[in-house]
Amino acid sequence: MSIDRITSPDSPALADLCAQLAAKADAADLSGAWPAEQLRLCGEAGVYEWFLPEAINGQYCGGQDWSDLDVVRGYLALAAADLTTTFIITQRTGACRRVAAGENDELKSRVLPMLTSGENFATVGISHLTTSHRHLKKPVLTATQGPSGWVLNGFSPWVTGGDHARCILTGAVVMDGDEPTNEQILAFVPTSDAGVRADEPAKLVGLSHSHTGRVFFDGVTVSDEWLVAGPLENVMAAGRASRPGGHETSTLALGLASAAIDYMKQESLQREELRESQEALAAELAGVVEDLMSVAQGEARCSNEWLRQQANSLVLRTTQAALAAAKGAGYLAGHPVGRWCREALFFLVWSCPQPVMNANLCELAGLWDEDIRL
Repeated sequence: MSIDRITSPDSPALADLCAQLAAKADAADLSGAWPAEQLRLCGEAGVYEWFLPEAINGQYCGGQDWSDLDVVRGYLALAAADLTTTFIITQRTGACRRVAAGENDELKSRVLPMLTSGENFATVGISHLTTSHRHLKKPVLTATQGPSGWVLNGFSPWVTGGDHARCILTGAVVMDGDEPTNEQILAFVPTSDAGVRADEPAKLVGLSHSHTGRVFFDGVTVSDEWLVAGPLENVMAAGRASRPGGHETSTLALGLASAAIDYMKQESLQREELRESQEALAAELAGVVEDLMSVAQGEARCSNEWLRQQANSLVLRTTQAALAAAKGAGYLAGHPVGRWCREALFFLVWSCPQPVMNANLCELAGLWDEDIRL
């Protein structure tokens, strides 16, 4: 089944795409199969074009260059329909934006048009530079200068769709002999290299069909044609890609919360006792979405940390409220409410900055303090 191309978040084609994604989400969750058809539909609908301009420095990229506000609106709709597919899209988009923000113009012209069109799939494996495994004395993925470029050894711990990607945007710590330096590189590594190996995807509590798991790099040489940035200190700050804990993650959480609230609204049409709680949660969601929109428009009336904490809290409470409303039926495998509850837990661990984690723990312990808002 095909879908019309989406050129704005107000396009009827977006609603059509979301309906198709939602119809496939429960079966995909049960099977654990990679959502190839869902991603194909998104590519056909032009979703991958939202995040990049038509051209960068005169080089064609094929994007639509949606504003941050329009991207937020698009993501809210997609996440409400199918969180896992939407999460995969964020990883693909992260790879594209990192390449676009880099200084390698030849790489941009070679790979971005194929990625924007949906012809190829790429993903990111950079959590070890931001939140994961950073407590270890030796970096889990290292780069050593070799005669033909940088030689990568080690692994990236959390790579979504690594077993399906043509390329992986990853980062490594530059070594000086056996000692790590303060510099890092970012590289766009083709998975066709014999030294790249994707481990079997991890079995997760939710989103298992995102096929997230480790990818190993065994003596993989990265020549200059595949280098995105570095060697630099704090290479993740290079360019304009979004940082962990930014409003993109909150957007997906609020999209999932809206799906749970919509379910409760439908149930309340026959069950009056659900109406008060559903309306209260809907009003709270509307307020947090207004905060999100203010951030997306560059007129933030709250911090990113406060927004993320509120989104985390809301997605957990709304999905559990929907489960209570669904009763025993919602606890059966294959019911969307049970899936939403498992997916909501993901936001406690996905790129969750320590201040947000602390706030979530305080709320769970009944110690919540709204001072984090500013």
